[in-house]
Amino acid sequence: MLLPLAISSALILFLVLFALFTLVITIVALVDILANEFKDNDKLIWVLVVIFLGFIGAILYFAMGQQQKLPKS
Repeated sequence: MLLPLAISSALILFLVLFALFTLVITIVALVDILANEFKDNDKLIWVLVVIFLGFIGAILYFAMGQQQKLPKS
């Protein structure tokens, strides 16, 4: 059975907005990683985590990776 047009349109809108949100969060995490300095190979590791895990990698970076950044001089 087909969904009514209002429900399917709302679902499509929700999915598009969710996809945009996850894409923006991922890009913001990558920009933040590349704009800051890390010790050793932490920058490369975080870039790979965010690229391969996407939204979940970005959330992990914001939860755990922020403390690994070197202070700006």
